[in-house]
Amino acid sequence: MTRKSRETHEAEGSRVTERGLRLTVLIGESDGWHHRPLYSEIVHRAHRAGLAGASVFRGIEGFGASSMIHTQRLLSLSEDLPVTVVIVDTEERIRAFLPLVDEVIGEGVVVLDACEVMHRPGREESR
Repeated sequence: MTRKSRETHEAEGSRVTERGLRLTVLIGESDGWHHRPLYSEIVHRAHRAGLAGASVFRGIEGFGASSMIHTQRLLSLSEDLPVTVVIVDTEERIRAFLPLVDEVIGEGVVVLDACEVMHRPGREESR
């Protein structure tokens, strides 16, 4: 996120808070795009688009459109556990990125949440 586009205010110490938009993509671990895991494709597209960051979280249990429960438990090993990709940036940048997500997801859910992003300077920045 660029400093010019931030709606910021200083709070306790050097923490900076700004408004953002959180993009959450809920998919299955076995979902793919051109012989690559779909979550990896989304992360790489976000990186190429210059977004602030992306993280992938693997669920231990869940169900989606199929209504079939997928779990990590030993007695019912699943190869299609739930996966969540979370990306946070400015609303403008996230909305511009949405067509790139729509292009690759078939089944899946996309959630947009307004959020506040708190930045703390890294060790190098605070010196």
